[in-house]
Amino acid sequence: MLRQIEGSRAVAETVALCRPEVVCAYPISPQTHIIEAIGELVKTGELAPCEFINVESEFAAMSVAIGASATGARAFTATASQGLLFMMEALYNAGGLGLPIVMTLTNRAVGAPINIWNDHSDAMAARDAGWIQLFAETNQEAADLHILAFRLAEEISVPVMVCMDGFILTHATEAVDMPDQGQVDAFLPPYEPRQQLSPDDPYSIGAMVGPEAFSEVRYLAHAHQQEALARIPELSAEFAEAFGRDSGGLVHPYRSADAEVVIVAMGSVLGTIKDLIDTQRDTGMRIGALGVTSFRPFPIDAVRAALREAHQVVAVEKAFSVGFGGVLSTDVAMALSGLPVPVATVVAGLGGRVITKTSLQGVFEAAARGDIPRLSFLDLNEKLVERELARIAQGRRSGPSAENILRDLGTVASGIG
Repeated sequence: MLRQIEGSRAVAETVALCRPEVVCAYPISPQTHIIEAIGELVKTGELAPCEFINVESEFAAMSVAIGASATGARAFTATASQGLLFMMEALYNAGGLGLPIVMTLTNRAVGAPINIWNDHSDAMAARDAGWIQLFAETNQEAADLHILAFRLAEEISVPVMVCMDGFILTHATEAVDMPDQGQVDAFLPPYEPRQQLSPDDPYSIGAMVGPEAFSEVRYLAHAHQQEALARIPELSAEFAEAFGRDSGGLVHPYRSADAEVVIVAMGSVLGTIKDLIDTQRDTGMRIGALGVTSFRPFPIDAVRAALREAHQVVAVEKAFSVGFGGVLSTDVAMALSGLPVPVATVVAGLGGRVITKTSLQGVFEAAARGDIPRLSFLDLNEKLVERELARIAQGRRSGPSAENILRDLGTVASGIG
């Protein structure tokens, strides 16, 4: 049924249709509306049987999810930003134990400085934790990906993280085709755990593993991710047949078949990129896009096949590796290894800064001319940066850079534009 609904509410109701048995979370914006809505459904009895557990921290939230999943319950949680970092130790435990937990990550910048707006820094920090990471472009896809996530997690016995852009998607109201319980039940069978802690048949999990077997255990985690590479397209095709719409998959090309320049991105920014591509196509520019849904496992073969004929690839990404550069672009470059296709990184939208068509048009035109830098920062205020670098050069310390920059701007709190 098509409904005008907030993204967080759409995710909450869809997760409820997946019949989780344990939901636990600690509130952190912009995740809160999801957990509040699920809590309401548990309290009213609309989601039953389900135990909603209030915990004292994000570390506890993941720890409870681990315990619930290990005892055979379908477990769900959600977090963002610093909350994800606080649960990092437990996050690696969930991945290493192969527990099919599903978590919504409402992507938000990581401090310091403190920032509550959207970028992908949190997800990038967790990319090696053994979780599958799926990025949603729209609220429709965010809702759909949770159904796929539970099915995928439980078939392969790997935790899955559904990433949706904080505020941009979570707090936006738009049309979403909401499934009904019968559809979800037909697609997602009851959870049958591969391992289940029980006092009737006691054993331990998470044992100490020494050098003689640790490499093999980690390799097997990688093997499960490789299994997911094959299973994700199959499940997406099955989902399309069952629900009548495409969602999920590994990558999504857009007008890229004959493109000389291809823009690679993840998440909601793809909507803006696609709109501008349509405009630029009308002027004769041969440009397209490749949306990456599955960041982990990274679909090297699919990316290589989609980009091998391009003259220039540009990764527009909402995170970067300090001291190096692009994260997504590094994976893309590895996929194109041995091919004469240059890959440029454009870091954009950090801390929620608006990514405009006007700014992206300059990127597109530079890429078409072949003079785009290897690494650039979209709409960087270079005068502001140079002023702070000059302060630093004057002495051993200039004070906290964030506060200095805010004083230069004449404000005590920054806007998102």
